[in-house]
Amino acid sequence: MTTSIAADKVLDCTGLLCPIPVIKTSKAIKEIEVGQVLKMIATDPGAPADMEAWAKQTGNELLASEKENGTFVFYIRRTQ
Repeated sequence: MTTSIAADKVLDCTGLLCPIPVIKTSKAIKEIEVGQVLKMIATDPGAPADMEAWAKQTGNELLASEKENGTFVFYIRRTQ
């Protein structure tokens, strides 16, 4: 299943382990405008729980989370 959400920026965190994907996502989300969408790709098995917790803590909106071909793909809308 491929989500058809248009991403304004793509962040590839494949091969990186926690907490690096969260740190890179925090930095990347600040590089886009409020309302824009960041697509983050990760292979860390802990990424789904990490990204859900990060979105709740930061107030950014986790639009979608999916697993495809051994990778996790997240779509996050910057809200502030």
